[in-house]
This record gives sequence, C-alpha cells and structure tokens, in this order.
Amino acid sequence: MTDRHDTSTTLPWLRQGTELLLTTVDKLDDDAFAEPSSLPGWTRAHLVGHVARNAEALVRLATWARTGVENPMYADRAQRAAEIEESVGFPPDRLRRELHETAEALDAALAQLTPEAWRSEVRSALGRAIPAAEVPWMRNREVWLHAVDLDTGVTTADLPADLVDLLLDDVTGMLSTKDGCPACTLRPTDRNREWQLGRAPALGEIAAPAARVAGWLTGRATLPDTPALPTWL
Repeated sequence: MTDRHDTSTTLPWLRQGTELLLTTVDKLDDDAFAEPSSLPGWTRAHLVGHVARNAEALVRLATWARTGVENPMYADRAQRAAEIEESVGFPPDRLRRELHETAEALDAALAQLTPEAWRSEVRSALGRAIPAAEVPWMRNREVWLHAVDLDTGVTTADLPADLVDLLLDDVTGMLSTKDGCPACTLRPTDRNREWQLGRAPALGEIAAPAARVAGWLTGRATLPDTPALPTWL
C-alpha cells in the first residue's frame, strides 16, 4: 500500500494529474469558463481560479519547509474565499496562463526540498500539523478531483488505481471521525481488500468498483441505496 508521504509515488502522480487538468482546461473555449462546474454554486472559472490559488498556497508551505520560516497557506478562510472570487473575474486567457504558471512554480518549489525539508512540520489550511511530504498528496487531491469537477467527461475512473486506493484510505479515515458518518463496510468489486467507514460494527455493505466508491465518498458520484454522508472537506 502507498503511504501519502511517499513522494517517490505522489510526485509522479501529481505531474500526471496536473497534465490531465491543464489539458482539460486548455480545451475549454472562452464561453465554457462561465458555465457551471459540477460543484454547486461554482462555475468553471471558480474552479480554475481556486486550483491556481491553491498552488500558490502550497508554494508557501514548501517555502516554509525549505527555510524554516512560518509561511501558512492562508491568513484565514476569508483570504482564501476572497482570492477565489477575485480570480473569477479574470478573463479566460489569464485563468489558463495562471493555472500553468502556478503549477510550474509549485513543481519548482517542491523540487528544491531536501530529505530533511520533506520531514519538516508545516500546517494545512485547517491547522493540522503535517510533514511537508504530505503536500504532494494534498495537491494530488486537488488536480485529479477538480479535473473531474470541470464536468467535461473526466471521471474518477481516470485516476490511477493505486491513487484511488490511497484516496479511499484518506477519505474513509476523515469521514469516520465526523458526526453523522454511517457505519458500513466498503468492498470494491475490483479489489481484494475492504475499507471500514464509520465506527464499527458496520451496519451494511457497499459493493461497487473502487473508483465509483471513491467518487461517492468524495461527492463526485452517486451509488444506489447508499446512506447520506457528511461533507468530506
């Protein structure tokens, strides 16, 4: 099983997912940016602006890890929301350009990290203490899932199989700590393992392809006869 801190795996995934996202956005015509994404209340311009601003925020974490000088992702949630709303007003050419430029800046910032810097402790946007080695995994979730959210035909079935498994590890762990999380066993039909959601004992079983289960857990797909879930992030 892959660990979320294994940069030898998460960095190649990140580059692959970034290429998918950039290619998908580059194929959009200008009018498509104003159309709805699959995220409620967000256009594709919201989504592209958010991913660009997220890259900038993660560069700040990489800089923190490299220099030892505290440099949080955002001053507060209001800053994050304001940056996204400002980005929505940018013309499509600027959104495309900034998506590329910020992705390149993040790749360069991560390339500067030494083994010691990867072990340095930084904080996520929610204030969780994490090693810098978790930053590529955080960005993987952004680029792969938001490529799906652009609603142009990319689905969770396009994610690498091992990345799907790590996503199942991650999301079940996070959801299981939340109030209202149902207790059930996830048995993907194309895997030889299972995942536990919620607190045991499990009240039921969910069987579907792993990518569909991951889509359901993250709000990107529906499965018949499944319970409601709390918000993942």
